[in-house]
Amino acid sequence: MSKGLLIGLGVAALLLFWGIGVRNGMATENQEVEASWAKVQTAYQRRADLIPTLVNTVKGVAKFEKETLTDVINARASATQIKLDAKDLTPENMKKYQEAQSQLSGSLSRLMVVAEKYPELKATENFSELQSQLEGTENRIKEERDRFNDTVKGYNNKIVTFPNSLIASFSGFTTKGYFEADAGASKMPTVDFSK
Repeated sequence: MSKGLLIGLGVAALLLFWGIGVRNGMATENQEVEASWAKVQTAYQRRADLIPTLVNTVKGVAKFEKETLTDVINARASATQIKLDAKDLTPENMKKYQEAQSQLSGSLSRLMVVAEKYPELKATENFSELQSQLEGTENRIKEERDRFNDTVKGYNNKIVTFPNSLIASFSGFTTKGYFEADAGASKMPTVDFSK
């Protein structure tokens, strides 16, 4: 064998091993995104699981607030209906999922405002415990969403940079969507104590 052929085969072997290493790194990053997504879904599921108990507790005391309770029940049904697989985390799908979860968050916020009108509800131990659990769950959701976004950022950076992007396109790796702030979240709320 000629020296040139050996050098060519050596370079080809190096490129092949490099490509395999890059592709395996992308697969590992993709698995991390999927694991992070599972944690986000678990946090949202915990919130969804708390809602029926919370609604029943409020229903027993606040009999006049049927519309608010119905909104929460419907928002929960809508939010739990949207199933998003880790392989389909496109920006469009992420937006739909986030909109359903935001609708549920809004309904829960309105329910908490209604609960403030009923001192006998706030005095019940069950409601206080549920409120505390819901607050903790909302914090967990925020943390898991932040971790998810960090994981997606690492994955997306890996597959969009050259020459990794060539291997990503041949291997079918695509960018994943992020959780984004809710519409209007960057606007400072107006606080007026004169009313």
